[in-house]
Amino acid sequence: MSDEHLIEHRLSQQELLHGHFLHAFRDTVRLPNQGLATREYVVHPGAVMVIPLLNTPNGLQLVLERQYRYPVGQVMIEFPAGKLEAGEDPWLCAQRELAEETGYSARMWARAGVLHPVIAYSTEVIEIWFAKELSLGERRLDAEEFLDVFTASPAQLMDWCRDGQVTDGKTLTGALWLQNMLAGQWPVRWQRLD
Repeated sequence: MSDEHLIEHRLSQQELLHGHFLHAFRDTVRLPNQGLATREYVVHPGAVMVIPLLNTPNGLQLVLERQYRYPVGQVMIEFPAGKLEAGEDPWLCAQRELAEETGYSARMWARAGVLHPVIAYSTEVIEIWFAKELSLGERRLDAEEFLDVFTASPAQLMDWCRDGQVTDGKTLTGALWLQNMLAGQWPVRWQRLD
């Protein structure tokens, strides 16, 4: 089945902003009905999110973060995540971000899938990774990065999602993956980091 009746074609492009992190454009497009429209969007390098699974004497715990997010003006509960550097392999980025932000390294990794968090105005793609067999080391936060690391059970996370304490889209998607992976509905393929 063809999607041609849905596709918009770029006619021109104007750069709006080329900042340190964001690159914004306004395009003029031809619509499927031959009309014209403008589309404003941000080009993003992509990112990773890690769902760290920590086995404890009290059962499975998740490694989470609390971080102030300036655009929404509040402290958010999130899974560890970070943006890809130019040309960086997502799996290597996941390992780096987990270690930098939480101090944990993992021996076992599984790629879950991808998430397009804001398809209406950004090219951002986030790869979702599970990590287990964790070992705690030293955190290496960026100079402008301030966050708390804590653990919670999967049930606590699900309660926070239900009650509106977790509203971050990537963490909500991670919770969906976690719930289905733990239930055996969405199997993942684990690989050992040697």
